[in-house]
Amino acid sequence: MANRIDGKRISQEIRDELKIRVAELKNQGIEGCLAVIQVGEDPASSVYVKNKKRACEYIGIGSRSYELPQETTETELLDLIGKLNKEEEVSGILVQLPVPDHIDENKIIQAISPKKDVDGFHPQNVGALVSGLTGFVSCTPAGVIQLLKRSGISIEGKHCVVIGRSNIVGKPMALLMLREHATVTIAHSRTKDLREICKSADILIVAVGKPKMIDASYIKEGAVVIDVGIHRNAGQLCGDVDFDSVFSHVSAITPVPGGVGPMTIAMLMNNCVQAMTQ
Repeated sequence: MANRIDGKRISQEIRDELKIRVAELKNQGIEGCLAVIQVGEDPASSVYVKNKKRACEYIGIGSRSYELPQETTETELLDLIGKLNKEEEVSGILVQLPVPDHIDENKIIQAISPKKDVDGFHPQNVGALVSGLTGFVSCTPAGVIQLLKRSGISIEGKHCVVIGRSNIVGKPMALLMLREHATVTIAHSRTKDLREICKSADILIVAVGKPKMIDASYIKEGAVVIDVGIHRNAGQLCGDVDFDSVFSHVSAITPVPGGVGPMTIAMLMNNCVQAMTQ
């Protein structure tokens, strides 16, 4: 029977561990504070920001919220980031994406100090990941690694197929799996014979952005399937994987919701704690 990987339970484990670590650091006189910047009033972004502030409170670090109007200029946002970069009491800075179209997202990411880039998006941190050096790692891929390890799923020597090549999930995910000694194939929207490539995977990580695209015909019997996608389909949340179709074919799978999603904020908190000691 397939193991339903419980992201809620594992993320709670991580938060509880971080709560203990933060208390230890406070006893040493080390405090942390996450500054979260949101431009505009996108409802989904507002929910994410609220959840991040709640997570900070749980593990015991401070948080500041900067809720800026939609018409905020790029220069104004860059000025705020520059100010926060210089404030010693701010250990982490996060700009909630997406930003409005009139603001250059790449310019904003690069403006954040790499030492405070708890999202792990700055080119210096991405370069550290590529080079095998220490740096902040993008939260969702880092969460997937923890899901696998804490579920007792061996990565070393396995063939992993990652569907998706975004800078936030696909590329860092592939690099992290390489770091764990998997053999990695990156597939995407222009990959030929995608179904056959997926069927060769021991571990299939899906971040394709299309609801229920991956059904049982893509899955090797006994594979592990990690579904990074989340969509609202006919009023219900679902992922990139057709869970009901795939479940009987796999050895382990993440549900949507309750799989990868909770891990993203847990790993953000992990990065925030890491930032306290830099």
